[in-house]
Amino acid sequence: MSYFICPVCSGKLDVRDNTYSCLNRHCFDVSKEGYVNLLMSQQSSSKRHGDDKLMVRARRDFLEKGFYSPLQKLLCKAVSKNVACGGVIADIGCGEGYYTKAVSLTNNYNVFGVDISKEALKYAAKLVKNASFAVASAFSLPFEDESCDCVLSVFAPSAYEEFYRILKSDGVLIKVVPLEDHLWDLKSTVYDEPYKNKPEIRNDDLFRLVSVEELKYNITLDCNNDIMNLFKMTPYYYKTGREEIQKLSFMTDLETIVHFAVEVYEKR
Repeated sequence: MSYFICPVCSGKLDVRDNTYSCLNRHCFDVSKEGYVNLLMSQQSSSKRHGDDKLMVRARRDFLEKGFYSPLQKLLCKAVSKNVACGGVIADIGCGEGYYTKAVSLTNNYNVFGVDISKEALKYAAKLVKNASFAVASAFSLPFEDESCDCVLSVFAPSAYEEFYRILKSDGVLIKVVPLEDHLWDLKSTVYDEPYKNKPEIRNDDLFRLVSVEELKYNITLDCNNDIMNLFKMTPYYYKTGREEIQKLSFMTDLETIVHFAVEVYEKR
């Protein structure tokens, strides 16, 4: 069953023979990789949509090693606690599907992943067979008003107005955000003047914070490939000069703090 709507006319999309179509005969084919592109050109002015191949591969390879598995388990726990069996979950900014897969195997949920990056969804659609995926902007989501029981936002842009629109009146928003000490040791290695992460900006007009669960632990990376993958999967990589990046190029071990929060919100 499809919960996606047409990006042209906002009509409900039905899927048949690998094609999504609405009553106004707007049609969108499922790609050979398994996702549908619902991103209209005017919805993004950027030539590069979302994470590129380098970042996606680095994140996939890093996460497959299990470094963030405690976070994955904590997220699934929060979802199970707050979303009834069979609920509709929209994973916004789902990336290559690491967290999407874990959630999709819990409580018979109907899971839909959205990301603006085609490169990310190529992996996600192959990894998660019991979910549907669409290329779309978080700020113009292809879901009907009040159609979702839960919105997941894991290290993704906070499009609060859209989250509010697609959530049912009793729906929940579950966010994963980095806290102040996240990757502190990594940043201390690269930068002469590292900085703590700033708190996420909340929208208290639309959402009420219900609970916060913090997770903080150390990870040990014992090869340069893991160290570089961790750095490449962060926004820091694209904002850092060549000389600073070279500080990591020959490192073979690194221990760093990871520091997250899983936040649960209700609609006001």
